[in-house]
Amino acid sequence: MIDPDHNRLSIRRQCELVSISRASFYRQPASETAENLELMRVIDEAFMETPWYGSRQMMRHLRRQGWCVGRKRVRRLMRKIGLSPIYQAPKTSAPHPQHRIYPYLLRHLSIARPDQVWCADVTYIPMRRGFLYLVAIMDWFSRKVLAWRLSNTMDADFCVAALEEAIARHGRPDIFNTDQGSQFTSFAFTTTLKDAGIRISMDGRGRWMDNVFIERLWRSLKYECVFLNAFETGSEARSGIGSWIDYYNRRRLHSAFDGRTPDEVYATAEMTEQLAA
Repeated sequence: MIDPDHNRLSIRRQCELVSISRASFYRQPASETAENLELMRVIDEAFMETPWYGSRQMMRHLRRQGWCVGRKRVRRLMRKIGLSPIYQAPKTSAPHPQHRIYPYLLRHLSIARPDQVWCADVTYIPMRRGFLYLVAIMDWFSRKVLAWRLSNTMDADFCVAALEEAIARHGRPDIFNTDQGSQFTSFAFTTTLKDAGIRISMDGRGRWMDNVFIERLWRSLKYECVFLNAFETGSEARSGIGSWIDYYNRRRLHSAFDGRTPDEVYATAEMTEQLAA
């Protein structure tokens, strides 16, 4: 006879291994055809090169590549994978209508040390037979990835889990900056920030450049890892992305830091600040 408590523990363990919430484990997102999954991958790759493309321009681009697609289909798939063009436009990446939007606090701010400002964003991860969503928490000054999570839904749970891990491992920043996505404007996410005494900052709508460093992270991750691999399962994606993020933090040299890594910049700046204090 199967022990139901053992079964629940097994499911919980599986969720922990792939870093998804138990609610997400049970919920199966609406499936897409193989053609749509490939089209979503093509759209995502094209968007890395031309982030100003809306659905109309993306449709024209795809048609030149031989895809027989209409604007409505392209717009639906772009929304599904969370893409919106960088120009100021109404109703793109619309926040939840009942969630509070916070002001942008980074304008004219000199960011000169680690843990002064953290930022976060969510991106789409294509797989061989589906897709996942990835959230990352980054230190703005050093570009170090402090925590990350994968999920098969766009709810707030996996974003909150990544935030809680970052705070537990690295302390807290003065300011936390995100876009106006519903995951980041949610009560659970903003309450976690407020309870930790962190000031909340949010980008202007359509202003992807306000969070430019994490957008560059996505570009590097996708071209150096995701687009080169056709992950079969969530476990494979987690392992592959985890290896790349470890390489990015510990071994990937940044010209902006005179050839130092994000780990080195984060640790050196922290040590200098402690000695000065």
